[in-house]
Amino acid sequence: MISFVLRIARVIDALTGFFGRHVSWFVLAAVLVSTGNAISRKAFNVSSNAWLELQWYFFGAVFMLTAADALRRNAHVRIDVLTNLLTKKTRDVIDLICHITFLLPFCVLMSWLSWSYFLRAALSGETSSNFGGLVIWPARFLILLGFVLLVFQAVSEIIKRIAVLRGALVDPQRDAGLDLS
Repeated sequence: MISFVLRIARVIDALTGFFGRHVSWFVLAAVLVSTGNAISRKAFNVSSNAWLELQWYFFGAVFMLTAADALRRNAHVRIDVLTNLLTKKTRDVIDLICHITFLLPFCVLMSWLSWSYFLRAALSGETSSNFGGLVIWPARFLILLGFVLLVFQAVSEIIKRIAVLRGALVDPQRDAGLDLS
């Protein structure tokens, strides 16, 4: 049974890792859009709200779609001043409890709420209130997809924490050199 759920965790990790590797290129796209817009505005006195919104879409995609990968790599912000005083096992138990109690329910709730938020924009064809702005539904879809990926990654992290605590898995964070204890 544990090997089956660990395979599920590996599939989830591969999925979020895929998004993390590929979506990060949107930073370059956002910089290029921003540069092109600035050049066209300064050199030719031509600009468009659509270019600004496209830049925001790219940055929003990076933020929302790489959050799950950051969780997978243990690259999210932590306050380690107190937790570094605890044993590794205690930190693992705290992570497990917090993932089950806070992270997973919050991400499920946000996924559920963002579904209707996205659907309303998609069905109505809602566009930005800015003149020449873009349609809204792609940005709202990014919110939904980002939280769905976080739900999956939270499940993966819960599986891995349980396996580490049971001794069925060597801590992947320790193997990656992320744990300094």
